Amino acid sequence: MARAKELGGGRVEVYAPHMHADVVRRLELGSDLQAALAEEQFSVEFQPVVDLATSRVTGVEALLRWRRGSEAVPPEEFIGLAEESGLMIPLGDWMLREACREVARWRGDSWDVGLSVNFTARQIAAPRFVESVAAALAETGLPPQALTLEVREEVLVEDADQNVERLSQLRDLGVRLAIDDFGTGYASLAYLGQLPVDIIKIDPSFVAGLGSDETLTLLTRTIVRLGSDLGLTVVAEGIERPEQLELLREMGCPRGQGFLVARPMAAQRVESLVRTNLAGKARPGDVPLPLPG
Repeated sequence: MARAKELGGGRVEVYAPHMHADVVRRLELGSDLQAALAEEQFSVEFQPVVDLATSRVTGVEALLRWRRGSEAVPPEEFIGLAEESGLMIPLGDWMLREACREVARWRGDSWDVGLSVNFTARQIAAPRFVESVAAALAETGLPPQALTLEVREEVLVEDADQNVERLSQLRDLGVRLAIDDFGTGYASLAYLGQLPVDIIKIDPSFVAGLGSDETLTLLTRTIVRLGSDLGLTVVAEGIERPEQLELLREMGCPRGQGFLVARPMAAQRVESLVRTNLAGKARPGDVPLPLPG
């Protein structure tokens, strides 16, 4: 029953032995989350976002990681649990401050880099969401214009009035707004121009089909062109193969990220990358594709 509900309901699922193990693991992870936050088992990694034309690193996306003893717990296994338990709000606040602090320090070393952080619907609906983001910026010294809030399309469509109002308040402070995984069907292209959005991130499923699926290639080209016409920055996610990168460059897609460009890395690795470039007297953030690591 739990499996049927998890997959959207209105369906039949046949019991299999592994389901019991999955439920037990889910319960164990859920019970360990609170202690994990108190014991600082969480960390933040950063995945570079680059200018596809110049290979210059323009920003980093903060990604939450959990090491439970010797085990690295995949985000897809604990993010939902944290959301259901209400722990995602304090956990998200902690992650935002940690990420802002690191990027503010890099910017203090004259590296002009932006920070992107994902937010869920429940985080945005929290009573003091706007105040908590503003406080993180004030405490860490990160300029508002250096922070981009990433939200999925449904966040701007479901409960739109409240969510859009809160995000607009932060946008008025200078914070930028990005639609993550764009193209998955929640927001129509026509509606896009009415939203307080600065950036659209093309869903990896579109990028995966570049060069092999004519429909996905055409849709990706359309999104890139539409973003340009609307004055939005377009970021392609999930770049993993050289032919995808070349097609995106040919389409005029300005920015991208993915394993071909650089995998997520600890703050120290990003800092080492920055120092290497500065020591080599290259323009901060200018590195050839793909990045090391």
